[in-house]
Amino acid sequence: MADKSDNKKKLLDALKVSLGVVSTACDKAGISRDTHYRWLKEDEDYKASVDELTNVALDFVESKLFEQIKGGSVPCIIFYLKTKGKGRGYIEKQEIKIEGAKPATWFDDGELE
Repeated sequence: MADKSDNKKKLLDALKVSLGVVSTACDKAGISRDTHYRWLKEDEDYKASVDELTNVALDFVESKLFEQIKGGSVPCIIFYLKTKGKGRGYIEKQEIKIEGAKPATWFDDGELE
């Protein structure tokens, strides 16, 4: 039987290849998802390694987004501005206008009419 630390290393390697997709990594490593999530709860070192892999995957995906932005992809540019440019006003707001609605009024007992 393989040592638990060997299995953790095998799953961490599979998570790296799959960019953190747990089902894919577990299938590749031959380790159940339940085991992975149990290790996350019980082993701080394992959790820290998984968290680091998650950041590496995010960095990879962000690099792909920037490649698309540099290539002039309008949807990617809009996505970036909506997520990172909120402080500069690049946000969508919904304005809801209800016509014919009667405004609520409060009574002394705190109940709405």
